[in-house]
Amino acid sequence: MVPDEELSNYQLFRDCLSTPLIQKSTGDETKKRKARKYGRKTAIKPVTTQVAGDVNDADELAEFIDYIATEVFSVLPPELRKLSYSTWLNTTQLQTHYSLPLDLDATDEILNALSPSIIDSFQTYSLLPPNRTPVEFFTPILNTYLTVLTTAPPPPSMTKNQASECEICERSWIPLTYHHLIPREVHAKVLKRGWHTQDMLENVAWICRACHSFVHRVASNEELAKDLYTVDLLRDREDVQKFALWVSKVRWKAR
Repeated sequence: MVPDEELSNYQLFRDCLSTPLIQKSTGDETKKRKARKYGRKTAIKPVTTQVAGDVNDADELAEFIDYIATEVFSVLPPELRKLSYSTWLNTTQLQTHYSLPLDLDATDEILNALSPSIIDSFQTYSLLPPNRTPVEFFTPILNTYLTVLTTAPPPPSMTKNQASECEICERSWIPLTYHHLIPREVHAKVLKRGWHTQDMLENVAWICRACHSFVHRVASNEELAKDLYTVDLLRDREDVQKFALWVSKVRWKAR
């Protein structure tokens, strides 16, 4: 059971963990659909453990993510479980010890109490990419978790109309991130080429981390700025619609 004072950070960590697992599961589903469409049979890999699993089912995936997130979060150092922007900003030791980006040695130190059963679970469900260790898998997750916690909150102009649910998949039980509909990296180019006016540059959408990651996978910053600069334009894309439909089924257990 996660203590109330750690619940917000736990939900954030679970969201960071869910993104690569959801990406892998949706990728596997896409491969299966293509194989069925073209009449190919998918190869069955030999099972080397006593329990075999398939976490492509949304309900099962949600349950698995909840289990993994709880187990891993519980072994994080207490200062990481309770970290906030304020405590990080005002504690030199935290800034030094958890300077970003974390390297593999830092992740290994943070997860030194991780139960072998967690590693077995990843191997059982074939969730670790080939030739990738658990430490390599968790390093970008911890980096994302720390980046969110140590980044200054967005200005009030971006939060006054914050949505209560993801504006793409409509899930309301997960943390939301703000996505610049016109990415900051291309603001200068946008103005120079007259794609949009200055007042549109800070428009944001409030979306979950899984949808946020997916949006940036399917389109470059220039494509987002030029063609996908509103929530409606994002929702109109067929691939975004399919992803939103699938990920909306991934529901966490109530805590």
